[in-house]
Amino acid sequence: MLVKQLANKMSVTPDTVRYYTRIKLLNPISNGSNGYHQYSEADQKRLRFILSARHLGFSVKDIKDIIHESEQGHCPCPLTRELIAQRLVETEALFQQTLRLRNRMKYALHQWDSTPNGVNADQVCSLIETFVDSNDEEQNHE
Repeated sequence: MLVKQLANKMSVTPDTVRYYTRIKLLNPISNGSNGYHQYSEADQKRLRFILSARHLGFSVKDIKDIIHESEQGHCPCPLTRELIAQRLVETEALFQQTLRLRNRMKYALHQWDSTPNGVNADQVCSLIETFVDSNDEEQNHE
């Protein structure tokens, strides 16, 4: 099947298929006469695996490592468990950082509810420039 056919079957864009081909995660056969790539059922199966792994949060490098482990005849499951544990730690840290940002934004809105719009030639936006983060205040008092 051609790029577009594989993309349609897998509900992705042709660019997605081309990307995974370019980085050698998919290995279609090239037609010498027209340069078109012919994708096999094995390519479709591989793409399904890639999409599932990406959906779980694995990076492209992780996926390459997992596939490499499998192609070397080793069970990739221990590596997969290790990698997802690392991704979970990273995701948790990002989640906590996002929660802090969310709280800061909510606090800014609350603070700005009672703050008039200001026009000052020395300031771009008085709301931002006079914002006092509640976490900064707490740290200064410790």
